[in-house]
Amino acid sequence: MKAHELYSAIDPAIVTQILDWFRANDKNVYRSAVATLAANRKLRPVFVEKKSMAEQYAWINKTLKLKACDTIGEHLLQAYLMSGQQSLLAMFCDGMGIPHDGKGSVVGDLPKKLDATRLASTIDRLVDIFDPKIFTVYLHCFNMQVPGGWPELNEKLESDERLTLA
Repeated sequence: MKAHELYSAIDPAIVTQILDWFRANDKNVYRSAVATLAANRKLRPVFVEKKSMAEQYAWINKTLKLKACDTIGEHLLQAYLMSGQQSLLAMFCDGMGIPHDGKGSVVGDLPKKLDATRLASTIDRLVDIFDPKIFTVYLHCFNMQVPGGWPELNEKLESDERLTLA
């Protein structure tokens, strides 16, 4: 799943939560995202900035669903997860036995294969600790790190009812 497909499938409330987090914690990323998305659509950022917050969020969400905005959308998700969900990332890496920097950023190479049993137990534990929708977004983003994703994670994302985006 590509980032634009993820934004098309995700609950709009999650996008709002992500944008709210950036506005509260890293306004520069929010402004940069607005400017980059506006430029991508051949608009001036002021066109978006003059809108009410609800209208800005709706425009951003709609724009992130476009294939042309795939890279921007992926970077926005990565920035949010790496800054706003560090404990989720670290606990996932710990559960999977993936070396990381303590904040969830993988150290070294990603695994070539995921242990299905370990994946299942890690998901079982974390889906009860974190917002399942945010956790599912993370799993999809993690799966984007290798071409075609990991077969074990693809199967889990398709079959586990707890891992829905909307």
